[in-house]
Amino acid sequence: MTGLMVPVEDVRGLRKLADSTPPKHRPRAGTPLRRAGRVAGYAVLIIAALGLFTPFIWMVISSLKTSNEVFSVPVTWFPEIFVWNNYVEIWTKSDMLTWIRNTMFLSVVVTFLQVLTGSFAAYGFARIRFPGRDALFLVYIGTIAVPWQSYMIPQFILMSELKVSNTLWSIVLLQAFGAFGVFLMKQYYETIPEELSEAARLDGLSEYGIWRRIMLPLSVPALASLALLTFVNTWNDYLGPLIYLRDPNLWTVQLGLKSFVSNLFDTNYALLFAGLTISVIPIAIIFLVGQKYFVEGLATSGMKG
Repeated sequence: MTGLMVPVEDVRGLRKLADSTPPKHRPRAGTPLRRAGRVAGYAVLIIAALGLFTPFIWMVISSLKTSNEVFSVPVTWFPEIFVWNNYVEIWTKSDMLTWIRNTMFLSVVVTFLQVLTGSFAAYGFARIRFPGRDALFLVYIGTIAVPWQSYMIPQFILMSELKVSNTLWSIVLLQAFGAFGVFLMKQYYETIPEELSEAARLDGLSEYGIWRRIMLPLSVPALASLALLTFVNTWNDYLGPLIYLRDPNLWTVQLGLKSFVSNLFDTNYALLFAGLTISVIPIAIIFLVGQKYFVEGLATSGMKG
């Protein structure tokens, strides 16, 4: 058997030549073009953030103005005198404490039930095999595309027949179950290795035990994301309480603040903006506390391991 013999010195020379060949026109991290692109990206993000925060900043500043200064022409961003008394009057001239208590009750209860039912149903769709599972999941998820206004009247009739209309429990029953939570948790459960569940079954753990002792502790980011989204959605809900809560003692923050607006020219908008600012504070605190888990949960819920 014959072959071409290449001297060792030639092989070493070819390797050195290959190692010394520069890459094809790739911009390095420190090149001016790369730096300019990064600066432009940050500039776009800053401008977008300012655009999103401008209405909120204007609301907070307007809550410290007099009612006549809010819509003055030309627009004045900062008042001549900061009226801190608006935050005192909103508590004395309204039933703000009752509104916040009702809203907090609904948000906490609905969030707890959404997380409980959503995570439990998602485990069944992700880990338990039964006939028609995929078809049932698609039908259930398809309800997200159905607008609530299309079945709002039959739902109201059902709640009236159950004698829960004009109670806080009507809102709880309406929002305690949601297809979005099932979808979010199912996607996250599928990133958890199946071997963990199989090992637990071999050890004699039931499906309920696997869900409670294995799946839930490993799904904290997704649970936090679902809890935050549900809490914010329930806290900001206006149409549901408007339809079902007719007693002023059951009003939420949104219904209570709407009562300040009688008409365009006879509304104390400074006082209204003070109430709106107060209503935003719980949402801001919860988001700041759970933003790490929120971002992580949304980023990983669409991945499969």
